[in-house]
Amino acid sequence: MFINEAASLAAPVTDLPVINCCTPLAGTSLGEKEATELEGVMKALADRQRLRIINMLLRAGGEPICVCEFEPFLGLSQGTVSHHLKVLTEAGIVRREGRGNRSYFALVPDALDAVRGVFGPDPVTC
Repeated sequence: MFINEAASLAAPVTDLPVINCCTPLAGTSLGEKEATELEGVMKALADRQRLRIINMLLRAGGEPICVCEFEPFLGLSQGTVSHHLKVLTEAGIVRREGRGNRSYFALVPDALDAVRGVFGPDPVTC
């Protein structure tokens, strides 16, 4: 069979109407400003030791944890732990509280809500 013969045997092409539907699935609810702010938070979280620190703080149920408690848990030096805590503090995820010559750290209430919102499903409504 030749190409011209195959083309003549094909079904006719029908134009279909365009259907107006919901917001495209590829749309976003994240604005440029919010994305920029979240970028800093996510960069701070993008480290395995900082994720472990966040996990430890979450498990503490809002109670501050002394910097000295992180060192044996993480197996890191005091200087390295302090660096990670500083990054998390500057990102607004963790707050620092001085008690004598020790520093205690706790999660900032609702600090991770914006991150959770990026990954949570937004209902699509028509």
